[in-house]
Amino acid sequence: MNNTLNKLKSKSFFKGLLIGIPVVSLLIFALIGYLISSYSKPTGDGQTKFDLAIEEGEGSGSIAKELRKNNMIRSSKYFLFLLKINGNTNKIKHGIYELNNGQSASEIMNLLVSGKVKMLSFTIPEGYHNRQIAELLFNKKLIESKDDFFRVAEDKELINKYKIPAKSVEGYLFPETYVMPVDYKIEKIVEMMLKRFYKNLSTISESKDVLPEELHKKVIMASIVEREAKKKEEQPLMAGVFEKRLKINMPFESCATVQYLFEKPKKRLLEKDLLIESDYNTYLHKGYPPGPISNPGLPAIKAAFTPVESDNLFFLVKPDGSHYFSKTHNEHLEAKKKYIDVLYQ
Repeated sequence: MNNTLNKLKSKSFFKGLLIGIPVVSLLIFALIGYLISSYSKPTGDGQTKFDLAIEEGEGSGSIAKELRKNNMIRSSKYFLFLLKINGNTNKIKHGIYELNNGQSASEIMNLLVSGKVKMLSFTIPEGYHNRQIAELLFNKKLIESKDDFFRVAEDKELINKYKIPAKSVEGYLFPETYVMPVDYKIEKIVEMMLKRFYKNLSTISESKDVLPEELHKKVIMASIVEREAKKKEEQPLMAGVFEKRLKINMPFESCATVQYLFEKPKKRLLEKDLLIESDYNTYLHKGYPPGPISNPGLPAIKAAFTPVESDNLFFLVKPDGSHYFSKTHNEHLEAKKKYIDVLYQ
């Protein structure tokens, strides 16, 4: 009798145990699910923005703490758990990320692993010289000081890498709109511009197999043409005028080379300005100036490689920004009276 009772009790115990284990398991899973659901939810409605800066080599622990400190996630421990179960603990990429409190923990994790950092854009206008580029980058907060830019632009190792026969990369920084991460190093920015220059140069068939010294002359020519002729259709004709002056040993007499001497261009050059002693003053010195006076765009570079020959030897800018080209000095003086002198009477 007792054996029968014991057997029945034992069966009841195991039956209860078999029923209890799944129930407890379900409760545990439900609790885990609840915690995961709670911790994975966004902390807000997306109205609060936060830029997360991750240094190269920074650990996931400090990243999770920073996220929790700024209320981007509900739990740093959960975030670390999330990274671990997804195999992402060591896959977070450095950079600056634009976050908001409307993102879930999983969304934030995926963003940090993707490397889709915060981007910015800036435009280098055609004809900017290096001092203007330094000012632009400084104002965009891409560099801490203008000297940071000049240091890289005058770096001998970089200059030698691109076989530029000069003391600076001025003239070879292609003017264009650039998009990059907000924490991009100035070394990478300058090299990006250099690469863009040579990529565009390769589209000019006449530049194929050009030697560095000859290319440098073309860049100097393009830099002058860029600053002198704002209308692209006039640039090949103007390049032809300068080439003709070279052949007959006549000074370039380019106002743009004198303007290069000033921190900011003058509205009008005076006679005394044309007498400033400088190797860049092409009113006083024949031939090419020591280096480029601007960073020219593709049309000006093309014009330097494909100048248009003509009988013209002089030109002057008209009030509408176009140029009047003339063959003789007398014709040039008459044009000056007509288009320039009348403005200052």
